[in-house]
Amino acid sequence: MESTSHIVNHRDESVSIGEALQRKLNVMHAVILRDIRSRYFDHGLGFLIVPLFPVGHMAMLLAIYKIIDRQAVFGDDLVLFFATGLIPVLMFNYVSRFMSVSLIANKGMLAFPAVKLLDIILARSVLELFGVVLATLFVIAIILSVGSSPMPRSTVDVVSVLALVAVLSVGVGIVVSVISAIWPFFAMFYALFTAVIYLSSGAPIYLHSFPDIVAYYCSFNPTFHAVEWVRSAYYLGYPAFQLSKTYLVGWAFGSLAIGLLMERSLRRHLAN
Repeated sequence: MESTSHIVNHRDESVSIGEALQRKLNVMHAVILRDIRSRYFDHGLGFLIVPLFPVGHMAMLLAIYKIIDRQAVFGDDLVLFFATGLIPVLMFNYVSRFMSVSLIANKGMLAFPAVKLLDIILARSVLELFGVVLATLFVIAIILSVGSSPMPRSTVDVVSVLALVAVLSVGVGIVVSVISAIWPFFAMFYALFTAVIYLSSGAPIYLHSFPDIVAYYCSFNPTFHAVEWVRSAYYLGYPAFQLSKTYLVGWAFGSLAIGLLMERSLRRHLAN
């Protein structure tokens, strides 16, 4: 009898956890829909603009390189070489930057008891990550259209890097969004700082053509390691001597842990 009671209680607990999770997903879905409509011409299809930002960014840069007759440092495909660097760093910059204003833009939703701070932040992260996935698919289509192959030497490495960059962008995005909710000017500061992250990542500039000390200082930027890791997965003999996979992993999960801790400890303060 006792055993049966235990099983029933366990089932009830499982159902309640499932219901709680479903409620959480419903809330995040509502936040995402509101976010899409408020940011993109009050229409769901406006979300299709999201992937055009990174794709347009990449297309403009590649057009400039074509005009000045810039050659690929590795391989014979300029588009593929720079895409391997731009995809990870633009994923980080776009996701973390747009997450930084998530609480500022949607704080009014906290008037609904079911909506929590983390719902708003994570809903924005899902929205931006989905946009980056669409952008990546666009880039792959472009690479295929010019007759190149987007397949790397090591698919596992590329997938691992992009997964870590996704975690890193969400972690840093949570940290910056919490700080920006307290001091709104910080969101603007971070938006400007992403330019430094972008340049020092080595995506638009081949840093190994500079003295080694330049790559050393840039290696403090976690996205630098993401770019190096992806390119080493594509090009045999790529000089990734500054690459530290452990550093990127530490930054990814460390920033996520710090972000969640900040949100948890400052939740009451931010809700007021």
